[in-house]
Amino acid sequence: MILDITAAQPFIPAAIEEIFRRGLLPEVQNLVDNASEIDRTHFRPLKGAHLYPPIQNPSKIICLGLNYRSHALEQKKAPPEHPILFAKAPSALTGPYDEIVIRPGVEQVDAEAELAVVIGREGTMIQAHEALNYVAGYMAFNDVSARKMQREDKQWFRGKSLDTFAPCGPWIVTAGEIGDPQSLAVRQRLNDIVMQEGDTSEMISTVAEILSFVSAAMTLLPGDIIATGTPGGVGVYRTPPVFLKDGDVVTIEVERIGYLKNRVKTLT
Repeated sequence: MILDITAAQPFIPAAIEEIFRRGLLPEVQNLVDNASEIDRTHFRPLKGAHLYPPIQNPSKIICLGLNYRSHALEQKKAPPEHPILFAKAPSALTGPYDEIVIRPGVEQVDAEAELAVVIGREGTMIQAHEALNYVAGYMAFNDVSARKMQREDKQWFRGKSLDTFAPCGPWIVTAGEIGDPQSLAVRQRLNDIVMQEGDTSEMISTVAEILSFVSAAMTLLPGDIIATGTPGGVGVYRTPPVFLKDGDVVTIEVERIGYLKNRVKTLT
C-alpha cells in the first residue's frame, strides 16, 4: 500500500526535496511508524500505481567512473587514485518501470547497475567520518550510456544524458533502514540473463569517501543524486559487445532496496 502523506498531514509538502530541505523526514517516518492509526482513505494500492522518479528536480546528478575494480579491469585500466566524477542531466531521469527510449541515430546503448545516494541536507567540505549523516537514503540507478556518442565526444556528458537514460527508484529507502551501504548486492539482468553481479563492498571509494571528495569541490544540496559506480560486466566490454535493442528488458536490482525494470523502445 502507498500512504498519501500530504493527505494524512497537509503541512508536509508533496516534493520530497522540499521535505528534506525543511527537515521533515522524521515527521514522515513517524507517520509510517504509526500507519495503523491513520485513516484508511489516505492509502492507495501499490499495484497499478505509476511510479515516477523518487527525486524529480535534483540540482545535480553526479556519477562515479571506474569505482569498482572489476569495471576497471574489464577496461584494462588501473584503479583510479581518486574518484572520477562526471554528470548526467537531471532531465535524463525516468521512472523505475518506464521505457528507455533510444532516439534515431543513437547507437551502442548500454546499461549500468548502480547504487545511488540521495542527499538529505546541505553540506560542504564534509569529513568522511561525518558524511553518512548527510544521506537521506538510497535508490537503485541505471546509468544508461550511449557508447558511440561518448567516443565521438571524447567526454561523457551528452552520451549519459539523453532523455530516459537515468531510470531510478523504485523508491528511496532511508539511510536508517540500510545502515552500512557497503554491503549491498548489485545486479543487472538483460532479458533475464545476468550481465552484472557485484557488491558495494567492492567499491574503490566508499560512499562516505565519495561524499567527502565531492563536497570538497561543491556544496551538496537536498535531493542531489550521486550514482556510485558500476561493477564489471557491462555490454560494451563483452566479446562480442552486447547493446540494448528494441524490446529488450533491463532489470537493475540493489539488495534491500528493490529493482528497476525498463523496456527498451527504439524510435525510427
